[in-house]
Amino acid sequence: MANKPLVVHTVKDLRAQVSTFRAAGERVALVPTMGALHAGHESLVLKAQEVAQRTVVSIFVNPAQFGPNEDFDRYPRTFDADLEKLTALGVDVVYAPSVAEMYPAGYGTRITVEGPSAGLESDFRPQFFTGVATVVGKLFLQCRPDCAIFGEKDYQQLMVLKRLARDLDLDIEVLAAPTLREADGLALSSRNAYLTPQERSLAPVIHEALSRAATAIGSGTNPEEAVLRASQTISTRGLKVDYVVARNAETLAPLKAPGEPVRLLAAAWLGTTRLIDNLPA
Repeated sequence: MANKPLVVHTVKDLRAQVSTFRAAGERVALVPTMGALHAGHESLVLKAQEVAQRTVVSIFVNPAQFGPNEDFDRYPRTFDADLEKLTALGVDVVYAPSVAEMYPAGYGTRITVEGPSAGLESDFRPQFFTGVATVVGKLFLQCRPDCAIFGEKDYQQLMVLKRLARDLDLDIEVLAAPTLREADGLALSSRNAYLTPQERSLAPVIHEALSRAATAIGSGTNPEEAVLRASQTISTRGLKVDYVVARNAETLAPLKAPGEPVRLLAAAWLGTTRLIDNLPA
């Protein structure tokens, strides 16, 4: 039976443990999570283990990235089950700070990343990327890993965090892991647990519509026309679309010239659950 990871709750204990890895000349990878772990998170851990000798997984439901009417209170918290999964994977350290450890009384600093954070998620969740950049910036400085692994499902977030590490000279390699999907194409997400059986049967339409749009663009269809069709397809199935767009895959700026690398991104509500997805085109 695999040994349980060392569970630490403070910055001091995390740094002490990471220091022992560094003293041994070992490369350290960080996998930041909000818990409620599923196979998508497990794939991030496996990638971390490919690129580093030691793996640290953080579990922290970050209040700073939730808006006042969002699901912070009901966000799934399954620490014991998460720890079992991480034990089976052979993770070295689990960092599970309290809110008070991350944001002590009097905390007043926020990190804002411009560029890839503009629009899309920011139009609907204006606090989101400042909250994400702040907590991940703190995790990077608390752990001081050599690299950190994030999933492509949250593509805009991935681009924001790459820019964060670059702009602040953090000397941390931000690596992407491919989106994991159910057999019918639905991207794995902790929020999928909110879906009713009927909603779950409808959810793959986002991936289906983006896949058709990507194929159409590859065949010469104008990207704006392709994403308009995708949006209409998603709406027709009863979802409320926040956005379906084609953007520059490297900057997330609107497309301006033929030949740019294209990323399709979508967000839509299915009942009370907000789903996001993206694909290259």
